[in-house]
Amino acid sequence: MALRLITTRLGSLTARVVDDDSRTGPPSLVAVICHGYGAPGDDLVSVAAELCSVEPDLVGAVRFVFPEAPLQLPELPFQGRAWWPIDMMALQRAMMTGAERAMADEAPDGLPAARQALLGLIDAVLLQTGLTMDRVFLGGFSQGAMLATDTALRLDEAPAGLAVLSGTLLNQVEWQRLATRRRGLHVVQSHGRADPLLPFSGALALEAVLEGAGLQVDFHPFAGGHGIDGGVIEALAAALLASAHRHR
Repeated sequence: MALRLITTRLGSLTARVVDDDSRTGPPSLVAVICHGYGAPGDDLVSVAAELCSVEPDLVGAVRFVFPEAPLQLPELPFQGRAWWPIDMMALQRAMMTGAERAMADEAPDGLPAARQALLGLIDAVLLQTGLTMDRVFLGGFSQGAMLATDTALRLDEAPAGLAVLSGTLLNQVEWQRLATRRRGLHVVQSHGRADPLLPFSGALALEAVLEGAGLQVDFHPFAGGHGIDGGVIEALAAALLASAHRHR
């Protein structure tokens, strides 16, 4: 079996879709994975092949959807995009001084609009495939992980699972309240211990909030910085395959 890549419109967002080239019916599971701040819209597409290399049975079971964030960042190279604006000067000052960014109390102004755009994409995926929300696995990297977490906590129905790759805790009071509705949800989380952009402490705080609300967090710390470690690729591939098998 081989993978095919198409670029399409789902809701208000452009998306790259990676699927089994021979598929004639709906998949068992859809994985929606959101890229991070400043990345091009196709930034994480190669992750689909990495996951399928680890678990070849994913090719026949899972459709991968990679939404392109709606905001263009013309000041950045490589056609960088964002889910909501970030104060880059404040980030650079924090990096230069070594101060950790206290984000737990932040509720970014652009987050609700980004969430609505992602929900529109999810609705389009469900309509297109005929699947239900419990067969959609949400995830993302960095800013995309924050968006995926916020969306997963607010959905009317629980998704199949959540992947938080180098994300952090936002809007702590509200996320704590919302997380109690997701008791038992499987979360694959990873974070670099030397992350200079989103400190490791923020990942630990998020893990504590989710576990405290009864979610099942599979946390994978690694020695590197702001990135996606190979170990979490294996864990995420296993989680996706287990979710897909539940609906075969």
